[in-house]
Amino acid sequence: MVAPTDKVTDSAPGAAAGAWRLVADVGGTNARFAVASNEGSISLVTRYSVDQYPSIEQAVSAFLDELAPHGYSGTPEAACFALAGPIQGDEVRFTNSTWVASRSRLSRALGSSSIDFLNDFAAIGHAIPHLESSDWIQLGDGASRVDYPIVVLGPGTGLGVCTLVGTEHGVTVVEGEGGHADFAPTNEEEALVLDVLSAKFGRVSIERLLSGDGLLNIYGALMELERLSSGQSGGSVVADPADVSALALAGSDPVAVRALTMFCNILGSVAGNLALTLGAKAGVYIAGGIPGKILSFLENSDVRARFEAKGRFQSYLQSIPLRVVIKEDLGLLGAAHFLSNGRS
Repeated sequence: MVAPTDKVTDSAPGAAAGAWRLVADVGGTNARFAVASNEGSISLVTRYSVDQYPSIEQAVSAFLDELAPHGYSGTPEAACFALAGPIQGDEVRFTNSTWVASRSRLSRALGSSSIDFLNDFAAIGHAIPHLESSDWIQLGDGASRVDYPIVVLGPGTGLGVCTLVGTEHGVTVVEGEGGHADFAPTNEEEALVLDVLSAKFGRVSIERLLSGDGLLNIYGALMELERLSSGQSGGSVVADPADVSALALAGSDPVAVRALTMFCNILGSVAGNLALTLGAKAGVYIAGGIPGKILSFLENSDVRARFEAKGRFQSYLQSIPLRVVIKEDLGLLGAAHFLSNGRS
């Protein structure tokens, strides 16, 4: 199901004489824009901080201004926006910003262009079949088997999950909310962390551990367990998941090392569960904002062992490739291929 295809470029030949397409990947903090070709490649990738502009329309206008010197003087024939939120109706509101994405308003801002909205993780799913072998790092053995599903999971701000299924019309991306399934510990330490998080949240989903805030939750829970065992008081001074990662990568905080180790182990277990549930013999791909930042730690962790640690079905998992995607701008690339494949 995975085949070689296009590369992301930083420049384009200009499109003064032809039609062109716009793609965007917009979250609560950052917005990325690019020009998309008819074949699904992207160029002129431009990044903005959401707080730079009062509205998404103004950010789009700024991007169009930046394109003019490259020969893109008109409006696009079509546009696809990958958005960090559920896609329902005309509008998408962002939890962490004041922006509101409206199909009708964006269409007017783009000269009545055709507008498509995609969930941001579904856009990542649309990019996966077009990656090359240099775009991922494989952990362990296994070979992709065509005509079977692919599973993609991505820990970042949350935990995204989607499935790719081949049909007679090509690859269909099936969106899911696997990050909100129940967390299931597999050893005593994870069970103790679950107890701490249950007291805090009630129900504990996988995303409560496999996300930026999830890494912080693991670290905080381990710190609380340390204090309980030693009889000490006082809370953790670490308030940013990036700090937990940095401390763990530097090896300067034993609890941070344990927290990131547990994060990687749980990631492996969840990836294996998804592979079993969906029969993902074409491969399991780990995307999202966190894995690439901890790649060296992840490669040396037990993520692959935990992926395979499924008792009687260990041999089933051993044949499935587990890959960490290292290519950037997947959301933009997926939005471009969504347009080039006839919005399917």
